[in-house]
Amino acid sequence: MSAAAGRRTFDLDDVRIHALTWGDPGAPLALCLHGYPDTAWTWRHLAPRLVDQGYYVVAPFTRGYGPSTIPPNGDFSVGALVADALDLVSLVDAEDAVLIGHDWGAITANSVAAMHDSPFRRIVALAVPPFGCLTPVRGRLTAQIPQILLQSVSSWYVMVNQLPVVPEKVFGRMTAFLWQTWSPGYDASEDLRYLSESVPDAARRGAVIGYYRSFARPHRLSDRHAAFQNYVMAAPQQPSLQLHGLDDGCLRPRLFDFARGRLPRGSRIVPVSGAGHFLHLEQPGLVGDLITEYLAATAT
Repeated sequence: MSAAAGRRTFDLDDVRIHALTWGDPGAPLALCLHGYPDTAWTWRHLAPRLVDQGYYVVAPFTRGYGPSTIPPNGDFSVGALVADALDLVSLVDAEDAVLIGHDWGAITANSVAAMHDSPFRRIVALAVPPFGCLTPVRGRLTAQIPQILLQSVSSWYVMVNQLPVVPEKVFGRMTAFLWQTWSPGYDASEDLRYLSESVPDAARRGAVIGYYRSFARPHRLSDRHAAFQNYVMAAPQQPSLQLHGLDDGCLRPRLFDFARGRLPRGSRIVPVSGAGHFLHLEQPGLVGDLITEYLAATAT
């Protein structure tokens, strides 16, 4: 499947984005955003399914992941990722676009869903619920607080990635360990090879880790990126399909329960059994069915 992918380059304000592509450029756009520690090749199973449904699939290597460039000012904020997604859909100039994201791509997609003027017809997020739906709610605190505390333990890698130098030095071992623990039983050797090709040196490793450093300390943001950053913790305004693996070792599945009843009408939350964090790679057939069925049912 991956051999059929094309290549395309987009010049944005502060980065040059390289993307894998599948399908007819004149078809409706499916913009697919990867997460950490992953690459655009993560969509190699879903992309042909979307092409069969009539979409033109663009899967960028997000800023800092090679062969896309590293922004000169080191801005890896979610606001910057949102700006990149909006600029990409504008440059492709495709109507009836949909946005699909996993992990950091899901955080980006959920942030776009908080906008009142999103250019995307439908949004699909994998593995990360909207942060705006996870704020404590009176009456749920007894259930929420233990899960939040447990999640803080599971998110140890976030704290490690705040350290100087160390994360870059242990990047290879750490990312291999995360794939193993986040998706138990999945053979990530192919994905780790793609990651190694995309992140071959210290500069690239620092860029990828920069996502976490920018999230904890968002600075160097342009006015535009700062405005988009405000959507990270905002309540979603647009319906979305939220998918998550029941064996996810990264984000606790119970967190999605707290989003129930807090998403816009037309949204769905679907747990996927037999899958962990990288559910679209572990259960590509089932996840592909869920996504294509959702997009087809909501087509205008």
